[in-house]
Amino acid sequence: MASTSWTLDNCCGTMEIIFLCLFAGFMVIDFFLWNTAILKPMKLIAVFVHEMSHAMACWMTGGSVKGIEVHKNEGGVTKYVGGIRYIVVPAGYLGGAFWGGVFVTLSGDRIAATCAASLLVFALLVSLKYSPNGTMVALCIGFIVVTLAVILIDWFVFNPLINFVVLYYGVFIGTFSVYDIYDDLITRTVEGSDAHACHKLIPCCLPRCVGVQFALVALLFQGLGIYLALVW
Repeated sequence: MASTSWTLDNCCGTMEIIFLCLFAGFMVIDFFLWNTAILKPMKLIAVFVHEMSHAMACWMTGGSVKGIEVHKNEGGVTKYVGGIRYIVVPAGYLGGAFWGGVFVTLSGDRIAATCAASLLVFALLVSLKYSPNGTMVALCIGFIVVTLAVILIDWFVFNPLINFVVLYYGVFIGTFSVYDIYDDLITRTVEGSDAHACHKLIPCCLPRCVGVQFALVALLFQGLGIYLALVW
């Protein structure tokens, strides 16, 4: 087995160039279709990842999740009790960027991409237990069916397919997270946002300051996802 070149000495061969072109191409497509109904389901699944990240942070810090909702206006809410708020509150925006980076990293290998897609399906199934609203139920069922279909087609009919889908999921979720941070936390301050919640926890850190910090970390996750995908 060839050793991993962490310094990108072997970059960039044919596969790496294809990966970079696809990454850039997906971003361009998203840019031109951003305000169209075509991308509405992807925006809602990105909101789901945001809310699920809150839920996971709550569970990891000993809290209890009472409900997870995603709304048609691209908003969402995670109802919980307990947990460590200093971890749970920022987990939404940062979790979305983190999982976007993870999906990008895992997209380069067939088995890893299948695991990433299966993890998403599992998260969607788990969320149905926590008092989801109608939009959330439709979103979960839709993406479970589509993602499972992609997995089955890739392994039994045609491949590569799962790699491209997981890469697109990663690119979109990561891009949405960065844009959401910029739009909600930096260009304006939305009362009740995660940045305001962080400000209440740490009064000396103003909401826009929180937004800038979130944006830097989110961009770091995206860059790290690309780097790890290239060296893997």
